[in-house]
Amino acid sequence: MTIRAVVFDFGGVLFDWSPHHLYRQLIPDDQRRQWFLDTICTQAWNTRQDAGRSLAEATRSLVAEHPEQAPLIEAYYGRWVEMLRGQLDDGVALLEELHRARMPLFGLTNWSRETFPHAWDNYPFLRRFRDIVVSGQERQLKPEPPIYHTTVQRIRAHLPDIAPGELAFIDDHEPNIVAARALGWNAIHHLNAQQTRTQLQALGVSL
Repeated sequence: MTIRAVVFDFGGVLFDWSPHHLYRQLIPDDQRRQWFLDTICTQAWNTRQDAGRSLAEATRSLVAEHPEQAPLIEAYYGRWVEMLRGQLDDGVALLEELHRARMPLFGLTNWSRETFPHAWDNYPFLRRFRDIVVSGQERQLKPEPPIYHTTVQRIRAHLPDIAPGELAFIDDHEPNIVAARALGWNAIHHLNAQQTRTQLQALGVSL
């Protein structure tokens, strides 16, 4: 089938986001910092905010569990912008190539509804997308099927008869790729922009 739209994940594809960017300043020791991020402010805890839980509630509940770590926990969202180092230039260049080729572009990201506005306000390339599905706004998460179904419905507002097999999906997290393929999407596991470009071309996308 012809690829009629490309769907981008954001973190690791278009954005350089990592808690380490902040916590290297707060916990210089590598081993202690890794322990903190593996044990206290874990990715699983952060993912609950990506699913719609408020940042205030998340911080309050975790401080109650670990009061001795309160300053470091409060920094996670209090200084969240320091975790977003910036755009990944190669990924954004690929996005711009597709935009110039007039390929319809859409976003599908696991991201808190409270922190996403910072990205929207500060990264103009996000205007290239016809629509962006943000997990925290939908209260749905990759790799669960409902958010993929939501995305298809949102895309159909622009391309009414599009089928999953006419989508190319770019994501750096393999479970998200597996889930998309199970639903009939053409999914590319993003390792670097050149490899992703080559795989798009193999799907017949002109770049």
